[in-house]
Amino acid sequence: MKGKDPKSVANNDRSSRMVPMTLMFLVLCGFSFYLGGIYCSEKNRFFMKDVAPAIQPRKEITVAPLQMKPLVIPECSMDYQDYTPCTDPKKWRKYGTYRLSHMERHCPPISERKECLVPPPDGYKPPIKWPKSRDECWYRNVPYNWINNRKSNQNWLRKVGEKFRFPGGGTMFPRGVGEYVNLMQALIPGMKDGTIRTAIDTGCGVASWGGDLLDRGILTVSLAPRDNHEAQVQFALERGIPAILGIISTQRLPFPSNAFDMAHCSRCLIPWTEFGGIYLMEIHRILRPGGFWVLSGPPVNYENRWQGWNTTVAEQKSDLDKLKKLMASMCFKLYKLKGDFGVWQKPTDNNCYNKLSPDSYPPKCDASLDPDSGWYVPLHPCLTIPGQNFKKLGLESTSKWPDRLHVVSERASMVPGAISGGLNHDYNKWKARVKHYKALLPALGSDKIRNVMDMNTLFGGFAAALIDSPIWVMNVVSTYGLNSLGVVYDRGLIGTNHDWCEAFSTYPRTYDLLHLDGLFTAESHRCEMKYVLLEMDRILRPNGYVIIRESNYFIDAITTIAKSLRWGCQKHDTEYNVENEKLLICQKKLWYSKSTQQ
Repeated sequence: MKGKDPKSVANNDRSSRMVPMTLMFLVLCGFSFYLGGIYCSEKNRFFMKDVAPAIQPRKEITVAPLQMKPLVIPECSMDYQDYTPCTDPKKWRKYGTYRLSHMERHCPPISERKECLVPPPDGYKPPIKWPKSRDECWYRNVPYNWINNRKSNQNWLRKVGEKFRFPGGGTMFPRGVGEYVNLMQALIPGMKDGTIRTAIDTGCGVASWGGDLLDRGILTVSLAPRDNHEAQVQFALERGIPAILGIISTQRLPFPSNAFDMAHCSRCLIPWTEFGGIYLMEIHRILRPGGFWVLSGPPVNYENRWQGWNTTVAEQKSDLDKLKKLMASMCFKLYKLKGDFGVWQKPTDNNCYNKLSPDSYPPKCDASLDPDSGWYVPLHPCLTIPGQNFKKLGLESTSKWPDRLHVVSERASMVPGAISGGLNHDYNKWKARVKHYKALLPALGSDKIRNVMDMNTLFGGFAAALIDSPIWVMNVVSTYGLNSLGVVYDRGLIGTNHDWCEAFSTYPRTYDLLHLDGLFTAESHRCEMKYVLLEMDRILRPNGYVIIRESNYFIDAITTIAKSLRWGCQKHDTEYNVENEKLLICQKKLWYSKSTQQ
């Protein structure tokens, strides 16, 4: 029998010793853990009293208000009394004249911005109050005799003593705008019953058409370009009629798609059939399904009018045939052709568009083109087709005015929170705010305030809360925020997109009240406060008001700059005394240039 292997015996002895050692180690570890637990427990029990005072409730971090040194802002020279920075005729030679693109927005770089106060004309007076202002204004406020002499035979306006009077005439309505609109209403019954609420007048003259429609419950954006002589938009705003500087040229208008119930051109001299009909494609984009386009002037009624148009009957007949063919290719239906009026209607559904072939002209716009984007967006030779998700954008599905003011439209679904009670909450919020504003500023709601701008609205709540006051509101939706302007138009209100890092498309001294809610909180990282307030001063009428609702952080700095602008300001609590938010109510003083006083 063989003996055992010595290595095997050694391994067995080592294994037998490892088992009890491992057990002992585990016992000692467990016992140590138990003692440690007791120690920690007792430590907490005895020392908690000392630790507890060191644990304090979290405090809000407060940021010191923004401070700014007083500024010395000089007066601009008198040749800047009608300065429009982004549509400045003095700069036109820098830009090409193709399709009148020089009249579009061309804003100066920061290095060329004016840091001065725009003076009023010599002899400026506080504007005549509404509704009397619709028929007359002070000559010295808009001292342009050229338009009076040039258009005297068309009865646009007439200089009588110290005033301009507006008889309501026009190129196509020499018997007065009232009779002209009566004839139009006979063709379009929806103008009488609240079906048609929002309109745009391209090439508006002195905005007599838009002024007449106000009494008929129709709110019109009157549109005309800046001109070397005419100042049409300035006349309109001096009268208290909504208007904005603009031209259909190479870029989209700053409005959403499917916005207006009606578009109007009364011999506005826009070459509708030229350049492949691209201007009419823009009208198609901004017109609501079922909306109307009304043309009076060449080539409509050419049989009776051609001799006064410096043309031939054959040329005018050819132009009308081209127009009819173009409108049909865009799916417009010839609604009425009677007398001086040609009325076309945009389709109420997409049936006609669905029949267009890939080779049709104009083609459908590519889906990548945002139909609601209108800020520095080039015009495209294509048709913007209403989205399939929206079945109730058309006139036949839209509530009549004034019911539509409180109806949540389909487009509200594009704005977060608007559908789930957001719109009603917004209305109730602004109703309480406006009540508080009126208590602090009794002029709001009186005849002292007519032209109002809400500088950064969401749904037009400020305008909706003031709907029964004798005012109109230009609702401005920031190009850097939620594009809710479509919802504003769906409510029967008007407005425009704008970037407040640039000047607004209007003349100086055209608004009685400017309202902003948190604009600097939202935009101060992009737009310098000084330039925004200078722009506000430019467009505000002397003796006009500003309501600024802002964070405490900005209020003191705004007050400092406002003093440099010659505004008198008072700080107030908000309606619910919100601690970190204040109201600043200011009034611009009426002053005259030192150069005119010497």
